[in-house]
Amino acid sequence: MTPIPYWHVDAFANRLFAGNQAAVMILDAWLPDTVLQAIAAENNFAETAFLVKDASGETDWELRWFTPEFEIRLCGHATLASGHILCALDPEKEELRFRTRKAGILTFRRGEAGLYEIGLPVIATQPDEWAEAAGLLGGAVQGVWSNPDLYTIFLFGSEAEIRALRPDFQKLARLGAHQFICTAPGEAYDVVSRVFVPGGGIDEDSVTGSAHAALTPFWAHRLGRDSFTAHQASARGGDLTCRLDGDTVWLGGPCVTVVDGRFYIPEE
Repeated sequence: MTPIPYWHVDAFANRLFAGNQAAVMILDAWLPDTVLQAIAAENNFAETAFLVKDASGETDWELRWFTPEFEIRLCGHATLASGHILCALDPEKEELRFRTRKAGILTFRRGEAGLYEIGLPVIATQPDEWAEAAGLLGGAVQGVWSNPDLYTIFLFGSEAEIRALRPDFQKLARLGAHQFICTAPGEAYDVVSRVFVPGGGIDEDSVTGSAHAALTPFWAHRLGRDSFTAHQASARGGDLTCRLDGDTVWLGGPCVTVVDGRFYIPEE
């Protein structure tokens, strides 16, 4: 059996059993996609991040993300988790660059007091209508904004409404692998949200970096400032700092390593 270095990380969390879980795995070279997908299904986290040193020299690492069901184009929390592990392996490292298949080059930075920051491309949304999805989410939706890459924001009036949502996951899943991003002004935080992706095999995501790449420009415009605090009000919960810088969204937060071990696969 071939051992692969493996870490289980709680991202956007300053304690165990909070934030969003990610598996981080460092490979010597890319395995067949079928094997990567099987590993991600075995891990059964929202995302497994796979890393290979970038032989081109363009960046530090190549990075791909898989859900238990398919490869995705962008994942924030598993990127933060990847940087957290790589910085633990190289404590002198302050910045890392990742080359991805569909999201371009992403930057990770080590901050102060155990915090990290990742730069994701802005996901712009436009006013839209989607009465069917709004009805399946429940609550009183005040407006809908969408992006062609399956990110849709549903605006609600209060944090209490966000926390009270009880979506019909089975029917939402039939609408496709959309991120249903429900958000409202927060109480202790500037912004609160919950994110549902039942069509992608994740009824409710714990803390979703890519959703905040859409929420950051959305709320920056409404708040009249480029930075704010956010809380994703899932059962596990997670806190983020959000900052808009041109066409980049910078998301900040801590990570906690839960497991450090080896994942064994059959030799080819």
